[in-house]
Amino acid sequence: MTKANTKKVLFIIVLAQFCCTSVWFAGNAIIGDLQLVFDLDKNAIGYLTSAVQAGFIAGTLIFALLTLADRFSPSLVFCLSAISAAVLNAGILIASGDITLLVLLRFLMGFMLAGIYPVGMKIASDYHEKGLGKALGYLVGALVLGTAFPHLVKTVSSNLPWATVVYVTSALSFLGGLAIYFLVPDGPFRKAGQKLDLSVIFKVFQNRNFRSAAFGYFGHMWELYAFWAFVPVFISAYFQDRPLSGANESLISFLVIGIGSIGCVAGGYVSFKKGSKKVAFFALLISGIFCLISPVLMAMPPAIFVLLLLIWGVFVIMDSPQFSTLVAQSAPRESIGSALTIVNSIGFLLTIFSIQLLNFLKSEVDISYLFLVLAIGPVLGLISLVNQKGE
Repeated sequence: MTKANTKKVLFIIVLAQFCCTSVWFAGNAIIGDLQLVFDLDKNAIGYLTSAVQAGFIAGTLIFALLTLADRFSPSLVFCLSAISAAVLNAGILIASGDITLLVLLRFLMGFMLAGIYPVGMKIASDYHEKGLGKALGYLVGALVLGTAFPHLVKTVSSNLPWATVVYVTSALSFLGGLAIYFLVPDGPFRKAGQKLDLSVIFKVFQNRNFRSAAFGYFGHMWELYAFWAFVPVFISAYFQDRPLSGANESLISFLVIGIGSIGCVAGGYVSFKKGSKKVAFFALLISGIFCLISPVLMAMPPAIFVLLLLIWGVFVIMDSPQFSTLVAQSAPRESIGSALTIVNSIGFLLTIFSIQLLNFLKSEVDISYLFLVLAIGPVLGLISLVNQKGE
């Protein structure tokens, strides 16, 4: 395959990843409306976010155990998962505020995301024998924009019904799935798994480099999704008693999360020269420092507060594609899909604990100190990354 064709395929994968992951935080973007209209519990944001994460964990575990992305066409797996996610996301419209049904729908939607995010990385790896770190930088950047996108839709459709966010994100997921199936055939470097191998997820952890990369990723994940889930709460608390109380909190939330896409792409280019390990280490270090100084942010003037959050938003996700690159590079090629999926599964399991911990702490401590506990992840991740050999 020519370089031009590879770039075209990568563009389609990136676009589809953005479209399909837009359903991820759709519930978070409209949680205020759901609470107002249906009188939901004040902790609903934690329940719905954790339901998606739990579904993703269950999905990635099943996908990894059955080695679906390695034994079957990853483009087909992606497409079917994206269409299913679109339908389940739209289910919010018929839940009528039933918190049990909402949690179930978000869980099932999260389950189908297991066939989108890690499988998208698997498809990208099948097209890149070299330069995977840069390719995954674009891919995870698309995930970041997709995650932030519902907040933008909420901002621009403020005069429209809250259901607009659901309609838009479900439509995007449906179209993204079709784009992958019809425009992205199986890659030239794909090596299909020949049979069901339930032991593959244990075998990959026998490799020291794989373990180091995986545990570094786990430390990163402890922080990432808890930060994304509660940064709107952090922003809202800051502006509650400020002169700029009319600040558009949804727009700021979108910018803080969405700017991470720049970090992913920039980190991808730097990794091409410096190596994925160095980029991952530096980004995790900076993000960990922000966790530790987070209480100070609340005392800053509004412009400085937003600027520092934007910088944090860049580095909190910059290391993610590089950790995935290190994981993929240290796994057997015929097991890359399952290796990426199981690491995602464990990483997202950790996000449930960190999200629920913040959900509890936001009612027990001053919001200024909410993100301090997230520093645990970067510290442990940095220690693990030191044991990673090579670049």
